[in-house]
Amino acid sequence: MRAILIVRLGAMGDIVHALPVAAALRARFPDARIDWVVDERHRDLLELVRVVDRRIALRTRSASLRRRVMELRRTLTRESYDIAIDVQGLLKSAVVARLSGARRVLGFTAPQLRERAARVFYTETCDPGDTAHVIEKNLTLAASLGADVSRIQFPLTVPASAALDALHHRHSAAGDTPFVVLNPGAAWPNKRWPPDRFGAVAEWLRRAHGLRSVVTWGPGDETTAAAVVDGSAGAAALAPQTSIADLVAIVRGAALMVSGDTGPVHLAAAVGTPVVGIYGPTDAARNGPWSADDVTVSRFTACGCHHQRRCRVARWCLEDISVDDVIAAITRRIGT
Repeated sequence: MRAILIVRLGAMGDIVHALPVAAALRARFPDARIDWVVDERHRDLLELVRVVDRRIALRTRSASLRRRVMELRRTLTRESYDIAIDVQGLLKSAVVARLSGARRVLGFTAPQLRERAARVFYTETCDPGDTAHVIEKNLTLAASLGADVSRIQFPLTVPASAALDALHHRHSAAGDTPFVVLNPGAAWPNKRWPPDRFGAVAEWLRRAHGLRSVVTWGPGDETTAAAVVDGSAGAAALAPQTSIADLVAIVRGAALMVSGDTGPVHLAAAVGTPVVGIYGPTDAARNGPWSADDVTVSRFTACGCHHQRRCRVARWCLEDISVDDVIAAITRRIGT
């Protein structure tokens, strides 16, 4: 195998869940060129992935549909890929894989695709069977090419970060060193546990464990993050504005991450930071942290809006997760 193309366009957490595929393929084909097509909004994350040779950005925001397709096709067809692997299972990702001109285009069988129409663009398929976690499902693609998938590996480089240095300086000046990351934001509104409850958790962490909390935020999350700080009785502070590289460094430096199902929590799990996850409309068994040591508080079974971006029932499932529930989960994860 001389050249391999991975297609996983987004989002952050889904890209993290696909990284073990790249690691397994690199181990199986050490001399091959491994390239990755990614949405331009997530290219910076792939810059930290050492086993990828080239990151090819799909310009979803900065170019028209016609222009982005023409540019991508020109770029890909110059590379003579032996195989293109669609890890995403959408119609658009399957089209991208086929545009590569690869002799072989590999994807999942139709029942396992997010959009079944993607199947027509593959030359061969892989049936992941009854795999529980999405990482295990993704790895069946690498296994079908002879890769050893007995270990889950995340080939992420943790960079130096001025933002992390600033946090360490702030905490050491206050007599603190370890810190907890609280991440209240999420792309789906119904994945966001209330900020006042995050604030109460921060207050308890300070009182019970002497741990200060850092509240991370992304574009559009500033108000939510500030509400966590306001409700913490001085136990939490806002993180500085961060790049993806800064975020990876900060979550790697944390003693614990508490978050809903969103990209930063998957980054934390990938770099080995202890995690407490708060889950509602998505299944922690499929999308949660994969370490047996990590803990999730889930209302997925009771949720009436499985895998839907907005709550459509009278009772929001995350409303039933109390501060005490999350404190109990933290106690299980880090001890009394």
